[in-house]
Amino acid sequence: MTFDRVAPVRRLLAAAAVGSVLLLALSGCSVEQLSNQISIPDPVSTSGDRIFHLWQATWVALWVIGLFTWALMLGAAWFYRRRRDDDVPKQTRYNVPIEVLYTVTPMIVIMVFAWFTIRDGAIITEVKDDQSHTVNVVGYQWNWAFNYIDEEVYEVGSPSDLPTLYLPVDEKVQFVLTSPDVIHSFWIPDFLMKMDVVPGRANRFEVTPTVEGRYTGKCAELCGTYHSQMLFWVEVVSAEEFDQKMEELRLAGQTGELQTDRPNTDAQNQGNTRIGENS
Repeated sequence: MTFDRVAPVRRLLAAAAVGSVLLLALSGCSVEQLSNQISIPDPVSTSGDRIFHLWQATWVALWVIGLFTWALMLGAAWFYRRRRDDDVPKQTRYNVPIEVLYTVTPMIVIMVFAWFTIRDGAIITEVKDDQSHTVNVVGYQWNWAFNYIDEEVYEVGSPSDLPTLYLPVDEKVQFVLTSPDVIHSFWIPDFLMKMDVVPGRANRFEVTPTVEGRYTGKCAELCGTYHSQMLFWVEVVSAEEFDQKMEELRLAGQTGELQTDRPNTDAQNQGNTRIGENS
């Protein structure tokens, strides 16, 4: 077999191999499984849907840009390769159109990404104050407390006894985030939403859970020695079960509101409980 006949065969085999890999990769995941391929959980909240779509669109755009860039580099290496030993390409010190293209194009890409990110960020963090429930989340060293403002009950945890945050499905909840000591970050990964908990400042956001289930929550800000133990559970339940859980907290004597001063302060308002007292 001559070289002229071998080269096309090799190209055909290489194309077949690449096609097989792509076919296996694409057939191995559906649209529903795409989230697992890009390390983001399926959203279980209304705000999570918007974040999820922004994440997917960003990945698609990055793949298109990456493939286009590789095509330019490989194409230039192929089409302008040296064809003879004594063939030297034309030498230039600069190329103004190319330099303008390499400067303007990244700026356009960044501005497009920034516009969509700012737009969605403003929508996600908008507080309309039309929530069905309000929960004051208190992050402290080294765990979490949840004040259910409307129900006038609370839940408090410790590293050895993790608290559970109960939320009714399909009902909007406003989280009011406070801290008596250092900066923490309130994060429920399956909600695709987190926000810093800053001392002296009440950060707020609203979310509507859409899928019943048990989820994990954690602190996403390095806050000290036992940062890794700042964990909690999230239970998204029906409205009836939510009311039942609130009644259980009342029967357990966990009524009123946890005081949000420093855990070791001697000041304690009547009807309130100091953070850490029951942990």
